[in-house]
Amino acid sequence: MTFNQYLQSVEACKPAVEWAGKKTIEEVVATCHRGDWLLWLAKKCDIGLQPLTLAKGHCAKTVRHLMNDERSIRAVDIAIAFGEGKATREDLDAAYADGYAAAYAAANRMQTADICRKYIGNLIIEKVNLILTQTP
Repeated sequence: MTFNQYLQSVEACKPAVEWAGKKTIEEVVATCHRGDWLLWLAKKCDIGLQPLTLAKGHCAKTVRHLMNDERSIRAVDIAIAFGEGKATREDLDAAYADGYAAAYAAANRMQTADICRKYIGNLIIEKVNLILTQTP
C-alpha cells in the first residue's frame, strides 16, 4: 500500500490526497503546510493522546494572545501540562471543550504545521510506515 492509498483508505479530504500525491510519509511530514492535516493524520494513525494533546496545546497557544476568556487560556495550559505528564486525564477532560475551541481558532496554519512536526512528526512517520508495511 502506498501512502496515498492509505490516505484514501482513511478518507482524507481530497485536497490533502491531491497535495500528498506521490510523496512518502517522510516527505509529507517534512513539507506539510497545514497543522490541522498533521493533527488529523496523527489521530487517524493513533499516535496516542498525550503527544497529540501536547501538539494541540502548542497549536492553540499560537492564538493565546487573542483569547479573552480565562477558561480558554487555562485549557491551553492544561493541554500542554497533560502532554508533558504534569496534569491528569481528569484535568484534561474538565478543560476539553474550552481547549478544543481554542485550538480550532488557530489561524496560522504553517506555524501550527511546524508545531506538529516538532511534537508528533516522527510519531506519525513511524505509525504510518508500520501501517503501510502491515497492509497488503
